[in-house]
Amino acid sequence: MHYESTTGLCDEDIDELVGRIEEVLESRGQSLLGYRLGLRQQVELTLILARHNISQALAADMCGVSQPTVSRIWRRMVPLLTHVLAMSGISLSQAVAQGSLLLVDGTPIPTGNRPAAGRQVEKANYSGKHHAQCLNVQVAATTDATLVAVSDPVPGSRHDSAALSLCGWDTILTGADWIADTAYTAHGALTPIKKTPGRDRLEWEKDFNRAVSSTRAAIEHTIATLKKWKILSTGYRHRLAELPSIITLITKLELYRTGW
Repeated sequence: MHYESTTGLCDEDIDELVGRIEEVLESRGQSLLGYRLGLRQQVELTLILARHNISQALAADMCGVSQPTVSRIWRRMVPLLTHVLAMSGISLSQAVAQGSLLLVDGTPIPTGNRPAAGRQVEKANYSGKHHAQCLNVQVAATTDATLVAVSDPVPGSRHDSAALSLCGWDTILTGADWIADTAYTAHGALTPIKKTPGRDRLEWEKDFNRAVSSTRAAIEHTIATLKKWKILSTGYRHRLAELPSIITLITKLELYRTGW
């Protein structure tokens, strides 16, 4: 699980990605010879943009190229990286079939204000809980904080319980062993015991809740690690319609980094 703070991946992992992309380009009869930046530099630049969410203009100055060149590299590398990482990790269905105890929680992906998208879309993506425009994704992990899967995004205005249904995970998790917070009580998860109005919690209830919370801490660590890819945590800069594909890419990169 080693990584380099600038790109998010160690040199060996980047070398492997470059090799895979070279094979894909060769199979397509394509080549990047003659470009201002070589293939490895283009891969590293794309990783830096995702890891730190810097502006393309700043990245262009760092690499000695123009902002449009950086934009073209980004649009070229994102689908290539997604393609070569397609086999990283397993699906949530496979994890459930293996009988693993899973932890699930939702997290917002900030999108910034998007007035051009129209008031209805803007309203749908506004989270009253987080007081921000965002999309909501569900994250699943093991009890040792290893990422398993990230769901498709849903509007940020939706509660975690509704988001679980909208992304289709409620069906997959039916009958599975999983732990979550009280937002998921209706979906069959093991959750902390809610306080009953008119009486204090009993000691065994407090002990139970402490045990659940202690176990659930791993999913918080998983989400924090996932959001070290700042493009998911500090405000998405690119076209909003492309954000689902970026979430998929970052998920695959993190699964690849952790050896899935």
